[in-house]
This record gives sequence, structure tokens and C-alpha cells, in this order.
Amino acid sequence: MARSRQNSPRSEMERTISFGGIPHIGVFSRVLDDIAVVPPSAPAEFRDALSELLGVDIVATTIQESEIIGSLLTGNSRGFVVSGMATDEEISGLREYREVFLLEHTMNAAGNVILANDSFAAVHPDMPAGMSREIGDFLGVPVTPLTLGGVKAVGMAGVATNRGVLVNPRSTRAEIQRVEEVSGIPVGTGSVNSGTGLLANSRGYVAGLETTGFEMGRIEDVFGFLE
Repeated sequence: MARSRQNSPRSEMERTISFGGIPHIGVFSRVLDDIAVVPPSAPAEFRDALSELLGVDIVATTIQESEIIGSLLTGNSRGFVVSGMATDEEISGLREYREVFLLEHTMNAAGNVILANDSFAAVHPDMPAGMSREIGDFLGVPVTPLTLGGVKAVGMAGVATNRGVLVNPRSTRAEIQRVEEVSGIPVGTGSVNSGTGLLANSRGYVAGLETTGFEMGRIEDVFGFLE
């Protein structure tokens, strides 16, 4: 169920939501500017909230027959990067919306090891150089290996839209500066929902039910949603 804070000048932009009562919504979905990829089991109220608040079309699928879409898929307007263990049927369905690049090696949880938007991609620092180059060529962006707050799984340590990048609050100044250099957009620190609880694009965001008002303020600041 989505809810908004009433009596606030920013109430239209402030939303919290769960996935069937689970606040860690980023585990179950991947949001791009025009679509949200969700598992077939996604509750109607979850789908409706993403469609209404983020202005996206809903694509329902599993990845490697799993519901943890946010961990296994990432991408930008040019294409999807997906676990190489995805089934032929899943890949075929995704190709109706984007070209698909498969991570065939051991580091295949694409959503965990890659943080990307239309201007850059950050990757797990232990990713083979050849693989990171292929990802950059496919997505059409420069790629940089880095950590965020010492976390190598950069896809779990940040959220990137084409308006801004929110990163782990323990991220160092050097890490933040590197992201600023390669992305060319605002970068800020912030926590969400005590974990993986943020879905965002250029139009707006939804956050997990346990996200605090302070955390929501940081989200709005970093992504440029403050009025």
C-alpha cells in the first residue's frame, strides 16, 4: 500500500510502499525511466503505485526463475544487463523492450555488481576488465570500478537516476568525487529504509515503508525533487 504524507508542500513526491508487506522493495524490482521490471507475483497495489508515481509501464517476469529482479537485472535506456542464468523465455520477453546483455561468468548478479544510468556505470572492483569494457560498450557509457563506503557490490550501495546518484552514507569523499567525475550529475549520501528500499527514476521515487522522514528528505535533495 502506498501512502503519502499529507499537509506537506511536497506530498505528491513523498511515497512509501511495500512489496506484499516487505519494505525492501529494491530487491524485487528494477526501475528505469520508462519501465519497471517486477516479478509476476507483484501485488496489484505495488504495480499501480509504480505506474502512477513513476510514470512507467510494468514488465512482469522472473530472472533465472527468481523474484529478486533488483539483484539480477540492471540497465539504462539502451539495454538490460541480466544474469547469464536467465532462461530463454525470460530473455525473449525482455528483448521486447531492450537489447539484453548476459553476464555469463561467476559475477552474474547484475543488479548487485553494477550501478548504472544513461551517463555512467560503476562496477564491482573485482570484475574482470574485459567484462566491464563489454558492459560499457553495450550500455554506451564510461565504466569505472569502485567501492562505495567500502562496499564492492556497488549496485547494492547506491541508486542512480539521470538526475542524481544516492550512495552509501559511509562513502568516502574520494569515492563520491569519482562518481561525480564519471556521471556529471549530483551525488549525495543517504540511507534508505535501513536497507534496500528505494526505486527511483527521473520522474519520482518510492521508498520502503520503514524509510524515515529524514531519509526521504535526503532522497528528494539528491534527486532534485525539492520544490
